[in-house]
Amino acid sequence: MHHRPLAFVSVLTLGDYLLWNWSLNGNHDVPALVSGLTLPPLAVAWLWLLALSLARLIAHYAHSSRVKDASGTRAADGARGSTMTTVLFDEGQAPAPASAFATASTPASTAAAASSASSASTPSSGKLAA
Repeated sequence: MHHRPLAFVSVLTLGDYLLWNWSLNGNHDVPALVSGLTLPPLAVAWLWLLALSLARLIAHYAHSSRVKDASGTRAADGARGSTMTTVLFDEGQAPAPASAFATASTPASTAAAASSASSASTPSSGKLAA
């Protein structure tokens, strides 16, 4: 969002205040009444836009500092990870392929799975296999 609304309302508020002040000092009743009635809403709008702009400014600086902190942490983590990978490959220990982890099982678990599958498929004493 641009800062133009804040600048525009600031100029309007200052101009209205100067007109009101001049009309009161010069005994101009109608301009004093009109500018006096429009000054409070303009002042409230100016304060609201000022607070909103300050909140956005604080949020912008907080966000940019978090981004800098996060990017610094990621760079440090990435450097550690590449060092670990380099050490593993320097020792000749290549990582196992992903398919080896998906199909690998111990002989005991394979035998247990086979026996439970065969007992479930054949009816023994009429009881359901648990």
